Amino acid sequence: MSRWQELTGGTSGGEYAARFEALARGGKDVHGEAAFCSALVPAGARVLDAGCGTGRVMIRLAELGYDCVGIDLDASMLDVARAQAPQLPWFETDLADFDPARLGVAAGFDLVVAAGNVLPLLTPGTEATVVARLAAVLVPGGLLVAGFGLDAAHLPVPPTITLPEYDAHCAAAGLTLVDRFATWDAVPYDGGGYAVSVHRAAP
Repeated sequence: MSRWQELTGGTSGGEYAARFEALARGGKDVHGEAAFCSALVPAGARVLDAGCGTGRVMIRLAELGYDCVGIDLDASMLDVARAQAPQLPWFETDLADFDPARLGVAAGFDLVVAAGNVLPLLTPGTEATVVARLAAVLVPGGLLVAGFGLDAAHLPVPPTITLPEYDAHCAAAGLTLVDRFATWDAVPYDGGGYAVSVHRAAP
């Protein structure tokens, strides 16, 4: 069982969406991840939202002209995503078992994004497998972007994956670190408790 399932019981979709809706009503920009991704690849590029949740990031990217596919393990989160954007492709699957062919989805993504602490909330021990599966669907030169907390202040669960471990999983999957930031606003990484990492597949 994933740490996300242990934490939420797989029933928190509506509550999660409501929290971001409240932030948006209060004037907070809730589209930082989408803006970050849109600066990396041009409109029209294929994007996989891995751990898409309620679809906040993917729906915004689709509005910006990206060809998006969303996958998540939590049915309650996907129910919200499908209600908000029924025209977009949403799939319920464990990232550790992700096989695009089995879902009827073509591989060859220009960018894969894993936002919202996806990596630390996986089933323990599956991190390397998940990174390998996500790397495998990238086009040559494609990008894997992952943002996640590294300490208790930035995570709802105790930390499980360090940046050196994540980089090692990426290297084993044939990816090279391109850049690392402290926020989705592209503030340079300062060694703090949250990091947004950009890795590139071999050309």
